[in-house]
Amino acid sequence: MLTAESVKQHARTLGFDLCGVAPADGVPDAGRIREWLARGYAGDMGYLPRTARLREDVRRILPSARSVIVTGTVYNTKRPYSVEVTNPTEALVSRYAWGEDYHDVIGGRLDSLLDWMRAEHRAPFEARAFVDTGPIHERAHAERAGLGWIGKHGCLTNPDLGSWLFLSAIVCSLPLVPDEPALDRCGACTLCLDACPTGAIVEPHVLDATRCLSYLTIELRRGIPEPIRADVGRHVFGCDICQDVCPWNQSAARSEDPAWQPRPALDRPRLLDLWNRSDDGLAELARGSAMSRAGVTSLRRNLAVALGNSADPDAAQALDLSTRFGPRRSGSRAEAPSLDDRMVQEHVRWARVRHQSRPGRVE
Repeated sequence: MLTAESVKQHARTLGFDLCGVAPADGVPDAGRIREWLARGYAGDMGYLPRTARLREDVRRILPSARSVIVTGTVYNTKRPYSVEVTNPTEALVSRYAWGEDYHDVIGGRLDSLLDWMRAEHRAPFEARAFVDTGPIHERAHAERAGLGWIGKHGCLTNPDLGSWLFLSAIVCSLPLVPDEPALDRCGACTLCLDACPTGAIVEPHVLDATRCLSYLTIELRRGIPEPIRADVGRHVFGCDICQDVCPWNQSAARSEDPAWQPRPALDRPRLLDLWNRSDDGLAELARGSAMSRAGVTSLRRNLAVALGNSADPDAAQALDLSTRFGPRRSGSRAEAPSLDDRMVQEHVRWARVRHQSRPGRVE
């Protein structure tokens, strides 16, 4: 007989570190989500307002839904947190993007769990699986399933494992026994709010995405607003600062799963090594990784800003496009046509001016 407990036990055999069950009904913070959207905090992420109504209640996606099975997978690996990486030549990439694309890896495991459930239950039931791709509020369901609480930084936090968790869910018509919701254990701590370089966490549990470095370096397809560029630091894809400083992550669980170990080219990479890659080289670096979401042009833009913020004395010369990849061919560079993109060129100019104005610069 298929039970909530048997589902949890099998989920662990498939590599999931957490599994819980929430009731399939409306999320309790739907009003706050609508207010968040009204403030314009979603920025250019137009899919969020378009799917807002669906996210409020999973029964709008699957009318027969009675349970939401939520899983959590630790992706933290044995590497320093970004706030500990002080070498000015190193690029900062969010640790969730170091290994394989979690959509593919977790998606495969979730499909295996659902296949097992169908074989065990035998009687037909309806179900849909989601790995950060569908119109459901995974964190809210995870909190209700007892996996942890949504921290002031907006990430689900488990008291034993920390917040370095991939979340995924199966919405199904089975009447599984739900778990008790988790309780908020952030207390009076405001370290994540205080550490955010752009003040994007405007109040506990409220993120202005338009100021968040993850949004600016991944989701935004236009130029990064000039007043914020200096705050980007050496981040070229995403930002982990709010999680780095969280007390619940100071002894967070680590994963030995090969899928999440950093690829050699992303294991504390040097900015100049990334910058000197051709466009094909950058695309190859991102292929099969969550980094592919940004696209080559945005990655090049991010690298230009990071080099402008870097104290690496070789960065200024690297930003001189007249020395890059030899002569121009038919109006674009043979190996890095992204350098001819107007947005990229504008960010390169900003970065060069920043180096030229740096105190102590020797002509």
